[in-house]
Amino acid sequence: MSDFLAAEDRTLLERNGLGTFDALWAKQLEAVDEPNTSGDGWSSVFRLEVEGQGYYLKRQSNYLTRTLHRPFGEPTFSREFRNISRYRRLAIPALQAAFFGERKVGDEHRAILLTRALDGWNDLDSLLEQWPQLSDAEQQAILRACGQLARKVHSVGQVHGCFYPKHIFLKASGDGFAAQLIDLEKTRPLMFGWRDRIKDLEPLLRRAPQWSDEQIRQLLAAYIDQPEDSSLVAAWSRRLAARRSQKETR
Repeated sequence: MSDFLAAEDRTLLERNGLGTFDALWAKQLEAVDEPNTSGDGWSSVFRLEVEGQGYYLKRQSNYLTRTLHRPFGEPTFSREFRNISRYRRLAIPALQAAFFGERKVGDEHRAILLTRALDGWNDLDSLLEQWPQLSDAEQQAILRACGQLARKVHSVGQVHGCFYPKHIFLKASGDGFAAQLIDLEKTRPLMFGWRDRIKDLEPLLRRAPQWSDEQIRQLLAAYIDQPEDSSLVAAWSRRLAARRSQKETR
């Protein structure tokens, strides 16, 4: 696979000497957290600022995942980049890649994934911490944005796989909120109808104990595009409650 360099970022990165794999690999930066390790492999994340534009530069070496289709392994960033590209083709709001590339250097399999930072956006986790201080209108707009985001993902035949508050980013937009997703590594095709949908949605509700039953109905109404008092919303609420009960009793 040849390197990917997004048209929107090409001029900026090339002007600063950062438009190639070697330049991004050699760039000296402070890691934002401890690297992940697996066997002799590692994966690390860095914050990169270029003329006021924020990026997250992710580099890994021999950090591979093995599947039936790739029994000898491939960098986990390869799968993540494919998913980012698929979400973009399907018009699902999600993080955007600026650069992706792989290299074999001796016995080392290197990979780089550069994504645009979501500066100006807040993850749902941080908004849940402020939930009591938000106005009713803000709360309703956030619930509506989350429900509509889930509807978009599922309506084009995808399951996010980690639909958690920390992976949903929101930004005030007009009278509502815009929402988008990060962490697409576990996304996959939706194959089992409502069971897949319930499995994707339930972890979000379990991780948002601040939401009342009424607010969950508001989210579900946006998700299935029905009035809050509809029988369909009630049916989805029962299914989700049953799934949550099963998870909590395990």
